[in-house]
Amino acid sequence: MPQLKLTAAMLINVIGRGGDVIGDIRSLVFDNHEPRARQFELARRALEIFRTLREAGVVELVPNADRTSMPSVRLTVDLQPNFALNQPLSPFALAAIELLDPEATAENGAGTGHYALDVVSVIESTLDDPRPILSQQQFKARGEAIGRMKQEGIEYDERMELVEQVTWPKPLDELLAQSFEVFASSQPWVRDFELSPKSVVRDMFERSMSFGEYVGAYQLARSEGLVLRYLSDAFRAIRQTVPTEAKNEELLDIIEWLGEVVRQVDSSLVDEWNELIDPSSHLPEDETAVVPPAPPSVLTNRRAFTVLVRNELFRRVQLAALERDDELAELDPDAGWPDALDRYYAEHDEIGIGPAARSPKLVTIDETDAAEGVWRVEQTIDDPAGDHDWRIRAEVDLDASVEEGVAVVRVIGLVRL
Repeated sequence: MPQLKLTAAMLINVIGRGGDVIGDIRSLVFDNHEPRARQFELARRALEIFRTLREAGVVELVPNADRTSMPSVRLTVDLQPNFALNQPLSPFALAAIELLDPEATAENGAGTGHYALDVVSVIESTLDDPRPILSQQQFKARGEAIGRMKQEGIEYDERMELVEQVTWPKPLDELLAQSFEVFASSQPWVRDFELSPKSVVRDMFERSMSFGEYVGAYQLARSEGLVLRYLSDAFRAIRQTVPTEAKNEELLDIIEWLGEVVRQVDSSLVDEWNELIDPSSHLPEDETAVVPPAPPSVLTNRRAFTVLVRNELFRRVQLAALERDDELAELDPDAGWPDALDRYYAEHDEIGIGPAARSPKLVTIDETDAAEGVWRVEQTIDDPAGDHDWRIRAEVDLDASVEEGVAVVRVIGLVRL
């Protein structure tokens, strides 16, 4: 039989309504069909969650003027209008985000040195596991690991033993595990829920992939709905759970990008409806097919579209760093990648792909010819000498972008200033 479960989100909603908050929580806990012992367990859980929310500064007690009656309970005023604790472990997520330093690098602070994506990883660790995605990530990671071990000459039996330790990517795994134990020591109710580090949103963003490319890379064609649902849940949780003061410009970019990906993919079902429904053969003459509305123009949200453009450029940077000439040539047949990369590597040993290389400051966008349907863009290469004298020059086809629902970028070439 299903059991009533109390979550931080439920208490937030009760407190947010105002009125007799204590009485409403008491009613929620005791006016139900749960056994009496279970009701007392729920009462203890409510007190533990309330204590957590109070210590986190999410709610506060306000003494009444007469000092004789129970104090009032209210939400703090500094929460953003859409603030919500959507997952049972969201209070832990708030505490974990405070451990991250927006100015820290991988060498001198908690996290990976990429604050915005580390915040994403904290939130993803509190979401339900999308098992088909994680299974495919693990399958792909194990295949790559076996390939590397073969090259290193590791014997079969040892390879099979080592590959069992390979799993899907788990950013901040150690940091989150330690933080969870500390948090649970004072808030034992969180142990009823499992923390699960994973990387879906982060993986998709770091690899600069569109929804279709991500589904194809992990062979998830039969699980597209699950992928979209997970991305939707992640978008809502990141947007509504992360406090406003914790959102820097890069994190806001990621939120806008993720929201646009979800909107474009969700709305793209229109095409499938049009293929499946034939009004002339399936409906009476006086009826018409009900088709979902057309997707919004990908140009409507300029900030999100700009991130899509930057991702397309950085995807080329990543492929160039790995010297994958064939994939670059497939993306941009006329860009002259092989010769250009030969010239680049004659001067530099590598191409940076870390957080600094991904900085928006290394991308310039010229909208002078936007009326003609073109943006002209440049991605500066983060070379090891710090010269920043190599650029990827490209054009963004605005009309094609609207039609396809993604940023259509055509690289002209890799040039040295």
